[in-house]
Amino acid sequence: MSPIAVSGASKDYKKESTLARLLGSGSAGIAELAVFHPVDTIAKRLMSNHGKIASAAQLNSVIFKDKAGAPVAKKFFSLFPGLGYAAGYKVGGMHVSRVSVVLMRQKVLQRVYKYGGQPFVRDYLAKNHGDFFDQTFGPKTGKAMMHSFAGSLIGIGEIVLLPLDVLKIKRQTNPEAFRGRGVVRIVRDEGFGLYRGWGWTAARNAPGSFALFGGSAFTKGYFFGLADYNKATWFQNFIASIAGASASLIVSAPLDVIKTRIQNRNFDNPEKGFKIVGSMIKNEGLTSFFKGLVPKLLMTGPKLVFSFWLAQTLIPAFDIALSPK
Repeated sequence: MSPIAVSGASKDYKKESTLARLLGSGSAGIAELAVFHPVDTIAKRLMSNHGKIASAAQLNSVIFKDKAGAPVAKKFFSLFPGLGYAAGYKVGGMHVSRVSVVLMRQKVLQRVYKYGGQPFVRDYLAKNHGDFFDQTFGPKTGKAMMHSFAGSLIGIGEIVLLPLDVLKIKRQTNPEAFRGRGVVRIVRDEGFGLYRGWGWTAARNAPGSFALFGGSAFTKGYFFGLADYNKATWFQNFIASIAGASASLIVSAPLDVIKTRIQNRNFDNPEKGFKIVGSMIKNEGLTSFFKGLVPKLLMTGPKLVFSFWLAQTLIPAFDIALSPK
């Protein structure tokens, strides 16, 4: 049975069941992985590239790496490095490696954590600090700000999943770092080194997740005039997701570039974040902090919009479907 609605201004929403949150966010993660993994790989490789790209041939080399001269089919499948590494085992008749399974789980787990976890933080804030948000920002803005802060807190906590994100980014941008090692061997060898860059990741996630959930909440509350965000139509969720995703990508862009460069280094050749910042300013200029932003807005943006829209639409839908008639 779904929990009953909570009364009050910032508390005026219907709480979804835990199962609905898990199913909705998990379905969004699986769908995103299936559709957008190649796009994510391209964006990561562009962000990791040092120097300017002066020709189509150089762009081709940056995106496809050692498969730049290969046939179209091989080029395409080279964009799935995180889903097909080394020899492993078969699932459903398909050749799938241990790293493949881990990275597939990483994306789904990340979306379950963020999209499914934010409502729990929001519930906590509403129950314990709802009056504070109402009195500080006003009833309407307070509700949207509460969703934003809940997103920011869940974003900071996402560093728990950082090792899986590191493995995915290295596989996409620096596959030589694996040197034929499996996941268990890498974890045993590197230990807490897999959390390298956790501070920069938290600094990037806090404003990024604040903007993601906040942009969506403000769009629903002010643009569409919704008092209950769960009553948004699929179209309203879609527009709200565009607003939230765009704001998130722009706000987090500089720190995202730093985080990616920290994580794509070889395991045995790490580099400090501040050293990377200094090198970028000296050798590439301030615009380097926004490298890959246009491809992210054009390609990764739709990925985030797609999964966020699905999660916002499916969680209430699953809640209705699972509620007793």
